[in-house]
Amino acid sequence: MHDAISVEDLHRPAVALANEGFVTDGRSAASNKGMPTVRIVSETVPCECSLKEDAEAGIRSAMAQIVEALTKPLSAEEREPKRKDKGTPTRIVFKGQMEEFDRFFYKRGWGDGLPLRPPTEAAVREMLAGTDLPPEHVVGKIVPRNGKATVEKIAVNAVMAGALPTHMPILIACAEALADPRAHLGAYGTSTGSWMPFWIINGPVRDDARVNCSSGAMNPGDIANAAIGRTMGLIVKNVGGARKAIEDMGVYGNPGKYSCVAGENEEMSPWEPLHVEQGFARDDSAVTLFFPNCYSQIWQYGSDDKGILATLIYNLSPGRSGLTCLLMTPTQAKTLAQKGWTKQMIRKYVYEYGRVPAYRHPSFYDGGGWTGRNPETVPPNATDAAAIVPSPEHIRILVLGGPGAFMGLACGGGLPGGQFVTKKINLPSGWSKLVAKYKSLVPAYERY
Repeated sequence: MHDAISVEDLHRPAVALANEGFVTDGRSAASNKGMPTVRIVSETVPCECSLKEDAEAGIRSAMAQIVEALTKPLSAEEREPKRKDKGTPTRIVFKGQMEEFDRFFYKRGWGDGLPLRPPTEAAVREMLAGTDLPPEHVVGKIVPRNGKATVEKIAVNAVMAGALPTHMPILIACAEALADPRAHLGAYGTSTGSWMPFWIINGPVRDDARVNCSSGAMNPGDIANAAIGRTMGLIVKNVGGARKAIEDMGVYGNPGKYSCVAGENEEMSPWEPLHVEQGFARDDSAVTLFFPNCYSQIWQYGSDDKGILATLIYNLSPGRSGLTCLLMTPTQAKTLAQKGWTKQMIRKYVYEYGRVPAYRHPSFYDGGGWTGRNPETVPPNATDAAAIVPSPEHIRILVLGGPGAFMGLACGGGLPGGQFVTKKINLPSGWSKLVAKYKSLVPAYERY
């Protein structure tokens, strides 16, 4: 779409081809680039088509439309497209009962399918107690529509998601991570691949905000783990403009987009925590973001170091190469550490031995995949070993969870250039007082 607009800017007629399921997405992209009336031809060639006859049939059916789009005179609207005047935004958009509020917001596409809390002036003001930044401060621009993530907009979405003011410093750092080009939100947030943001929280803020790092860390049931991820999902949609089936074209979608948040169990880990690996001090608080699209739990093959490592390398999927996070319990981590394994050694081992015969690797069939960018990754012979993960730098290790014999893999971030992005969490003045205010907000389960 951007190429078609660039050609039009050179005063040459251009037409964009879009699969029939992506025309709305194309219109949004064109509007975002200031040319909402660029001509788009809807074509029927199946996505990623590798059948010549299907491709040729789709091309033949589209040719007449392409010729017409290139030669038909421009309409008045196409010559001078007019921006719709939405008027001056107001701070109060709705008054009414809770059910009416929820339906009002949902019908305007501002929700995520779950009930929302109303972002009243008082509630937003209380949320802003979690930061010293002014409400109008722009934390970053969120793609695809480059919406300005101001501190106040973050607070509004946080209230809607049920977050607490003690989550606000984390949410600001999360927004900084989303806006970082290294995170590749523009690709992962709108791709057909249905990637989910995985938020990993380190440092003292875990205890202050009550982020679960132990049993069920990736379960629902903890306000911090649930509401932080949900808030960021609302921000991606409401500020960034990635709406389902319009800009976010995930084929199947991903339940992890509701929330995938976990803290590292640093106190029970024998190794340096993730944020220290990423260049921060141990007493810093930080959040790390990457985009997997798959999460697996695997029963360990054995409780010794050989069994644990075998579990990891033999459960890597050749179809899910890219950024990979190895999840292990404190017990498994301690077993490996006692045998002399460091995080760096494990990453190298998983890269070196996590291989499949080349004929099982998608890049063996796809010259535009890792073969084209990293020809050394996939050998030319079908039976030679091919690396599943492109390099040890694509791998991180996270120690979390409670007692048990399961291990985890979060993987699938295979787009080129994506990285694990870590941002420092800056706490406001009066933080201790704010933490004390919400410290008692914990579930008290009845004994059966």
